[in-house]
Parts: sequence; structure tokens; C-alpha cells
Amino acid sequence: MGRADARRARQASTRRGRAKQKKRGIRRFFTWKKILGTFLGVCLLGILAFVGLYLYVDIPSFNKEAEAQSNVYKYADGKVLARVGAVNREKVSLDRIPVPVQHTFVAAENKTFYDDSGVDLKGTLRGVLNTLQGKGKQGGSTITQQYVKNYFLSQEQTVSRKLKEIVISLKVDNKYDKNDILLGYINTSYYGRGAYGIQAAAQAYYGVDVDKLTVSQGAYLASLLQAPSQYDWAQATDAGKKLVQERWAYTLDNMVEMKWLSPADRAKQTFQKPQAPKPLPGMGGQTGYLVEAAKNELIADGVDEKQLAAGGWTITLGIQQDKQKELEKAVKTKLSDDLNPDKRSVDADAQVGAASVDPETGHVVAMYGGAGYTKHYRNNATRADYQPASTFKPLILAAALEKQAQTQDGATITPNTMYSGRNRRPVVGGTIPFAPPNEDERTYGDITVQEATNNSVNAVFAQMGQDVGLDEVKKTAVSLGLDGSRMEVKPAMTLGTMGASPLQMAGAYATLDAHGKKITPALVVKAVHGTEAEHKLKDPVGDRVLSRKTADTLTSVLKGVVNDGTAKEAVENADYKAAGKTGTSDDNKSAWFVGYTPKLVTAVGMFGEAAKTEGKIAQGSQVTLKGTGGGGRVNGGGYPAKIWADYTEAATGDSSADFDL
Repeated sequence: MGRADARRARQASTRRGRAKQKKRGIRRFFTWKKILGTFLGVCLLGILAFVGLYLYVDIPSFNKEAEAQSNVYKYADGKVLARVGAVNREKVSLDRIPVPVQHTFVAAENKTFYDDSGVDLKGTLRGVLNTLQGKGKQGGSTITQQYVKNYFLSQEQTVSRKLKEIVISLKVDNKYDKNDILLGYINTSYYGRGAYGIQAAAQAYYGVDVDKLTVSQGAYLASLLQAPSQYDWAQATDAGKKLVQERWAYTLDNMVEMKWLSPADRAKQTFQKPQAPKPLPGMGGQTGYLVEAAKNELIADGVDEKQLAAGGWTITLGIQQDKQKELEKAVKTKLSDDLNPDKRSVDADAQVGAASVDPETGHVVAMYGGAGYTKHYRNNATRADYQPASTFKPLILAAALEKQAQTQDGATITPNTMYSGRNRRPVVGGTIPFAPPNEDERTYGDITVQEATNNSVNAVFAQMGQDVGLDEVKKTAVSLGLDGSRMEVKPAMTLGTMGASPLQMAGAYATLDAHGKKITPALVVKAVHGTEAEHKLKDPVGDRVLSRKTADTLTSVLKGVVNDGTAKEAVENADYKAAGKTGTSDDNKSAWFVGYTPKLVTAVGMFGEAAKTEGKIAQGSQVTLKGTGGGGRVNGGGYPAKIWADYTEAATGDSSADFDL
């Protein structure tokens, strides 16, 4: 080997030595023994911390929410609307609750309850992690944990509260018999309808004492605890009804698995729908509608339902007393005084719902829910099961203007675009044959979009919907606040065949009045729980969903309906500027007028609802309005427009205000 080769060999050997020495240096810090030791040390510290917490935290006395307070509801000016606090709470002993009914609660919530330690560590850890990540309320708690949360702690979602829940649950499970814990859970849980405890719930939902409950009824009440308002049959959506029936079935299936119910008895079980709710005292007239709607709005906004039901809240609504009185007066003088149910049975079927919104703030300033909360429980202002009919047509034009859509002949759609108004004209370009009749089978020649809107010509808007694209129409409608789940993308949707509420329609038209900024009407303007910070509410005025040009063009078009169209007779003598649209469903089960001034938007819907069961028509079914008040067909330009005009005349302040278009 030469000198050069020897030198290179020595250098390579030195480099390898340094690499080994460096590797040994790193290993000094990351040996498997040190990693294991660190891990065990952390675990030991965690265990010691938990032991310390266990020794430090005692089982507290019951929390203040276990003894409910009143909720105070106020008008916009601060005057008290209602005090709701006579909580329906009655504790019962375990021997009064049938054993199979006891098992329904265990099967629904925690089927290993009788054998567990009172804590689901895996579910609780998941809940803690989700809380840290800001994902809100999470499940996974045992019956013991839920009882502890209901009776000893609060409903807040914090890590410290969750850790206390674990410790107290372990102590409670160690100190008390399982049956005592189950009884406490069943007696302190909130079931909706103001009912705390299973006895109150049995009466509220089935009109029986707890010892008369069936397994099927028990399974429903146990299922309710997951989401009382969402699963209450009287106000649940179709989706909510489906979910609670699935949970009911899940509960019974778990009972079979745990051998608390035989497969034969399981097969015999049928879902028993609960009875209609009984309104609380002092909730007559419009008060009950306002309180219930405010409560539902807060729950939807993230307020815990159980915490709200426990009381201690001061809730201010946007309702203005003077406007509220004028709306109620308008319904009475323009409709109710015309009705004579003893003479005409159809008059008993007439229902009215209305919502009035300030387009600047998005606050609901007046609401009419029906003849009275104690007489007709369902709020007609928020129900969304009747067709909005032709009040939907401006939303089709909104989609056309936003998309700059064109007719089949290539003409851009504007208020001056010409369409054929021929009665039963087949729609061109669609895959589903559709040739709707115009109202009263009236036929028109070639007319402008403005004229078609004034006269609510079905043939024109059926074709326009196809020209724009039905998916695009739905997209626009949803952006304006309508419920897309109620909207089938079919040609008939252009006639407003989906379900919508007066509150939703008021929001859609308020968005036009607000020059395209999304208005989501809000009843509650302030909510404070005891001495806690004010609950942060969502702003009813949102981002722009329509261009100002589109919104203002629609307002200009809808002024024509009031000045020269289907609402002219009812509104023509008004001394204020107005825009709006009438709507009348083909089967005359609904009639509408949605209109607005520069400062006030109001939707009035009139609905045919069977007052009693007659033959195959069940009470509450949708029926025709034809003949109401001794007349023939009820049109949107009739009673609804008259109510709107009378109310708006009284409620509008500065009548000289004009639209800023």
C-alpha cells in the first residue's frame, strides 16, 4: 500500500469513529430505558394528580339548577311579557316505576350500567379532547355521570367540570346503590315540555302516572333524553320523528340483547305517539307562541336545553308592543270578525300566521301564531308545512337575474323580457313534461316578466324556472333562507309547492328590502343567564347573497304587484310605498301575501287546517279554504293582503319614506 492509500485509510477510519461516537452521544439521550422511564414517570405523575384530585373533591350538595327558577321574557322596551318558571317536577320512588320501564333507560343510555364503575373512561377522554378542540357537547357519559352532571354540577362544557364529573361519579358509584343512582337520574332528567322527572314526563306525554307506563312508552321517554325538543312528537320535523323512532327501536333491541325483553315481546311492541302538549298557565293568546319560539331559537343558537329549562334567564325579544297589538287587531278586524263557524264549518278550519321583521336589524317586531296558544298549540308563524305558492316566484326571477340567464331564444331575462302566457303551455327544454294551468285557467298572449309577476302567470314562471335551471333556483331559494330539505328539484317547484313558514318568507323578502344582504329573522335580541355573561347571539344581518342590482330590481318589479297587480285592490289606497307578492295554492289550502315598505317586512299566511275529524279527514289535516267567510276561492289578494295592509298602515311610522333603489 502506498503512502497516499494509507493516508486515505486512516481518514476513513477516523470518520467512522466520529460517526460511531456521535451516534453513541445521541443514544445517551434516547435509549429505550430512558424513554420507558419517562413514560412511566408521566403516568405516575398523572396517577398521583388524579389521586390528589380524588382526595380533594368531595360529593357536593345539589346545584342551584336542580331547583328551577323562573325565566323572564321581555318586550323590546324592557316591559315583562311573561314569567315562566312553574317547573313541572315531581319525584317518585323506584317501586312506582315498572321494572321494564327502568330497563328502557338503561338500555337507551348505558346498558352496562349495573356492572360498570360509574365512569366510561374512553368516552370521557373523547369528550375532554373534543372540548379542548372546541367541538362542543359530546356523548359517552354513563348514567352515573349524567346524574352527577344533572344534580351536582352544571351543564357547562369545560375540562375542569369534566374532571370533577369523573371524580364525583366514582365516589357516587362507590357510595350509593345502583338503583338509587338510576332513580336519581330518572327523577332529575329533563324530558321537554317543562317536565322534570319521569312522573311529570309520563303525564306530559301520555297523560298517565308513571306506574301505568308501558314498555313502548318508557322507551320513547328514555329516547327523549338525548334531544327533548328535537324528539318531541308535537314539534319534531320529519327528520326528528324518524330519529326518535330509530332510537326507540335501538332501546328495545338493547333490552332484548340484555335479556330484559324477550324477542317475542319485542316483536309485539308498536311505537305509541304521545298526546298533544298542554300549554303552561299564563301562556294564552300570543304569549305562548312568542315564548316557545324564543326558547326554540335559543336552543338552536347553542343554549343548553336543560339549562334553559332550569330557569334563571332574562330574555329580551325584539317584539314591539304597539306593533304586536296592531297585528293582532288586523287579524281580528279583517278576518276573525268575518268568520262564523256555527254557520259555516269551513270557517273553523281557517288558520292565520304572520311575522313582521325590521329589515335594518333583522329583528322580529311582531308575530301572530294563531287563535291562541291554549287553543291552537302549533305556531302558524313558524310552521313550514304549507305551500308558499306564488310568493316563491320572485325567487325564480332573483336566480335568473343573478345568473344572467337566457330564454330558449337566447334573450337575457329581465323584467321586460317577453314570454308566452298561454294557459297550460308545455314547458320547453325540460326532461319532465309540465304544462301548469294559470289561475282560473286564464290565458295570456306574449307578456313581459313584469306583467307576468303582476298577474302571477304560472306558465311564464314554469318556463323561466327551466331557463334558469331548477338546481340554480333551489340554490338561490336556500341562500334566501328557505329549507332545501323540503324542496324537490322538479318543475312543480316553480309554483311554490315546497313547504315554507311566514317567518322564512319574511326573511327572504327582507333580504330584498336590505338590498341583497341576508336577513335571518331573529326573535331574541338579548339573553342573560343569572350573573353570567350575556349569551352571544348570531347577527340576523348576514353577508350579501344577492347583488344590490338584483335585489333592487326585484323590489321595483314587486312594486308593480301592489300598484297594478293581484294586490292592488287591498293595498291601493295606502299612503306609503310598498312592494310584495300574493300567493294562492292550486288546491286553495293556503293563501299568502308577503309585502314590504322601506322599513318593515311582513308575511301573512292563511292555511286550511281541519278543526276536527270528519270521515277520512283527520283533525289537523290540510283542507281547502274555499268558502271561508261565505265567499268562494280564498286568494292571496283577499284576506292575507287585507290583514297586511291594515297592519302596515298602523305600524308604519314615516309614511313618506321611499325605496332607495
